[in-house]
Amino acid sequence: MDFLDPLPPAWGAHLRMALELAATLAFALSGVIKAARKRLDAVGVCVVAFAAAFGGGTLRDLLLDQRPFFWVRHIEFLWATMALCVAAMFFMRQRDLQPTERAILWPDAIGLGLFTAVGVDLSISLQLPALIAVLMGVTTSVFGGVLRDLLCNEIPGALADHRPYALWAFLGGWVYVLLLTIGLPGWVVLTVTVSLTAGLRMLSVRYGWQLPSWRT
Repeated sequence: MDFLDPLPPAWGAHLRMALELAATLAFALSGVIKAARKRLDAVGVCVVAFAAAFGGGTLRDLLLDQRPFFWVRHIEFLWATMALCVAAMFFMRQRDLQPTERAILWPDAIGLGLFTAVGVDLSISLQLPALIAVLMGVTTSVFGGVLRDLLCNEIPGALADHRPYALWAFLGGWVYVLLLTIGLPGWVVLTVTVSLTAGLRMLSVRYGWQLPSWRT
């Protein structure tokens, strides 16, 4: 993939790290809300949040043979996620907030966009083919939510919600590749990819766009 030029090494790694941290915290928050809806205890909330936050990136690193995993290289991700879990639980209890299903959708959509862009960008920086890079973006952005739902004894929403989810990650990944191919700066490509992927997911939720379900 010599025709593609990902983020410049001088500052690209710092931007990618910032986006991945934001995505990690967004998914961790969705995990806290999901676990609270299931009335899990504090340990259960943290387990679900950590699975949501780190599941997709860990699977990506495993498939790409990236060792140590991203959350081992950046231990601050673990501390930030732990702090978010404690703060979110305390805040929700103090304010007596009800963890609604709709409240999960917004951080989930933001995390979807961020992790899609980060997964594709990292794969392209490793000189992988475009299709593999896009699939790594989908894996990074979807698998954490799948683990979160499975731990909460639910069919993963990414597979059964009918409102496009992984489809937007797949589309967002190809938008990243296209924009990078035509020579736009890396930070512009990342911004458009995150905004488009997260925005389309939010629009799907807002207007109830649905994929056709299987008919028996």
